[in-house]
Amino acid sequence: MASFGKHFEVNEKLGLSQVTAIHKGDFYRITVLSERLVRLEYSVTGSFNDKLTDLVQNRNFDVPSYTIEEDDKYMVITTKYFSLQYMKNKPFKGPSFAPDTNLKVKLLNTDKIWYYGHPEARNFLGSRFSLDDYKGGPIKLDKGLYSTDGFAVIDDSDSLITNELGILSKNTDNNLDLYLFMYKRDFGLCLKDYFTLTGFPTLLPRYAFGIWWSRDIIYSMDNIKALLTSFNNNEIPISVLLLNEFWHIKDKDNILINKTGFSFNKELIPSPNELTNYLHERGVRLGLELDPTEGIRKEEDAYKEFADELNYKNNETIPFLAFDKMFIILYFEKLINPLTKCDVDFFWLDYKKDIKSLRALNYYHITDFKQSEYKRPMLLTRNTGIAAHRNGVLYSGQTIVSWSTLRYLPFFNSTSSNIGISWWSHDIGGFKDGIEDAELYMRYVQLGTFSPIFRFSAKRGIYYKREPWLWDFKTYNIVKYYTQLRHKLIPYFYTENYYYAIKGMPVVQPLYYNYPELYDEPEYRNEYYFGSELFVSPITKPKDLVMNRTIQRTFLPKGIWYDFKTGKKFMGDKRYITFFKDEDYPVFAKAGSIIPMANITTNYNFTGNPEKLDIHVFPGQSNTYNLYEDDGITRLYEQGYYILTAIDYNYMQNNYTLIIHPLEGKTAIIPSTRDYNIIFRNTKEADKVEAFINGERIDETNIKCEVKDENFIVRVLGVDTTKQLTINCSGKDIEIDAERIINEDINSIISDLKIKTKLKEQLYKIVFSNMDIKKKRIAIKKMRKNGLEPKFIRMFMKLYDYLIEI
Repeated sequence: MASFGKHFEVNEKLGLSQVTAIHKGDFYRITVLSERLVRLEYSVTGSFNDKLTDLVQNRNFDVPSYTIEEDDKYMVITTKYFSLQYMKNKPFKGPSFAPDTNLKVKLLNTDKIWYYGHPEARNFLGSRFSLDDYKGGPIKLDKGLYSTDGFAVIDDSDSLITNELGILSKNTDNNLDLYLFMYKRDFGLCLKDYFTLTGFPTLLPRYAFGIWWSRDIIYSMDNIKALLTSFNNNEIPISVLLLNEFWHIKDKDNILINKTGFSFNKELIPSPNELTNYLHERGVRLGLELDPTEGIRKEEDAYKEFADELNYKNNETIPFLAFDKMFIILYFEKLINPLTKCDVDFFWLDYKKDIKSLRALNYYHITDFKQSEYKRPMLLTRNTGIAAHRNGVLYSGQTIVSWSTLRYLPFFNSTSSNIGISWWSHDIGGFKDGIEDAELYMRYVQLGTFSPIFRFSAKRGIYYKREPWLWDFKTYNIVKYYTQLRHKLIPYFYTENYYYAIKGMPVVQPLYYNYPELYDEPEYRNEYYFGSELFVSPITKPKDLVMNRTIQRTFLPKGIWYDFKTGKKFMGDKRYITFFKDEDYPVFAKAGSIIPMANITTNYNFTGNPEKLDIHVFPGQSNTYNLYEDDGITRLYEQGYYILTAIDYNYMQNNYTLIIHPLEGKTAIIPSTRDYNIIFRNTKEADKVEAFINGERIDETNIKCEVKDENFIVRVLGVDTTKQLTINCSGKDIEIDAERIINEDINSIISDLKIKTKLKEQLYKIVFSNMDIKKKRIAIKKMRKNGLEPKFIRMFMKLYDYLIEI
């Protein structure tokens, strides 16, 4: 008889808190988990849950320092962060006129008090199930953990219960089970407690950070080969192919029905193993859409075995039963495992019928990966709102092609960090409806490049253009640049993935974590930190057609920042108005940033550990960046098969040093030798360059230096990755003074205007004269009699409005 594999078993001891942290009465149990986190349980029967749930994976915290004062009626628990007062055995909810009578928790050294039923009106919210059919405007989000009150509560009363075998069941108790986070302004520590309680995020496989392709069309083996050939011929990288419902057996008379299936359609894909081999040889991974809503039909390869085990007769469809133990056992043994043996890399769960069943499905699918250490947990699924950070990548649904959708995505991504979620996957370009527009498409692609996951997607239809090569030459070239940049940035993305999984540091963080007063300012609420080194001010509105540029308002945080592409310097803690051409995008690197990038010139699909590494180093401040690498696809990193390489930048105005050396782990994970291009951004050519391997000077003939686009590049080839590389550069006033100047932007705008050159010369004399703005406005208006069209006059009036703002 079929049985659950041992990899599903759970360690029930993790459900038990330390005895000394528990304070229990007839109807209550209060457990102090950390200085900031307390569990509050109330039960009219006096029974309490020690089982793990689909939310909670660990309650076995170290006992924090706290004090307790109590008598027969009252207790007061005090930690470094809060003071809890409770009237013993009373319901947590007090009377409506005094809701904190029975239970109240005060944040120390503040006027903030939490009580059961608190509205938490200052909660900045979190995420939601999906963005299907979002048309713009306000949208309801679920509650998050980030609040300017400094507290938040999570309710685990209705979670699914896990037994020792790892089988989930619905909670039939009517108990109250709350986790209260009292953290003041220490949100990072709040997230640490949250991840310790619920499990840390999944470490995604390396291929997840490349370009995904998903179209709602029928693909045969020949179609797939032709698709990959087109990607390759057009130099567009691809790392993931997602096949929607048409990969599996369908009704031959009506292919649009039967959304559910688990067996390959052999007429389209005769040999699944040939398909996966073909893709893997080209650096592409395979994901299959699964939606078990309709159950198991008689056409499935494993139907007879399935039906016999469950005693179904007459070829009747077997309903999907997420909470039937034998059904779930057979589901994985007869349906999922055969696909895994065909080397399918992961599954895309698009089940929408019942949220609790989807919670169970997510839990089982992620856990099922544990049967082998050679395949890392990976899933694309809907957000159930329960510890979604453990479920791989979240799918935001079928979004509408529009500027409104694009405008909302950055805010949605960053706000999801409030509940610990980083890995959202949206339809780059939009999925359906709307208007196919080149500018909108480019801006989607640019946002996708600096988003958690980049997934091209669209529904069936002749005129949905997600293939970059189907657009005009300019659009194609811009998209090619950014898709290639995405793959080059994988060393950086993958390292940030590691710190998210290991330390719980969200990859995307909103600006309002540091500037909460900007939350309600629509011009700036979309801005976000992207990893430890970059800051993004996404373009989400169309350009000014006369100016042929997007007018972008940006607020930059404290410090010095550099435009990631051009290297222009910006002083932080200031608001800017900037003008961006189609090919440019507002991404900034902080002073001292170190950005490791793959040097890819041929195999565009490559997502592995590169033999050639470009390291971009921005001036102004010393810094250290620890580059993380492992094999990218297995769980062997849990056994120490990984390497951290330290990149130390020691900055002085006239002398700077870069040191690269293995920090910890196994060097065999990466190539034995590596070519380094050290790209010192905004830096003049050094008067003297010295390089050393383990302290031994490298012959100058093995060091190549050049200046390119205001960057100083030092190339060192064939460096033994087990040894330390040191590069020292010296000279006078090394940094190039490339501070962004508004006059350069205006001159560039004038240069590109479709007007007579004579008019440009006249405009130049007015715009760059010593006249005040009012007189410049009058002078430009008078140019109408010289032939300057009204639309250009209106453009300059608008431009001066912006300059007044500055």
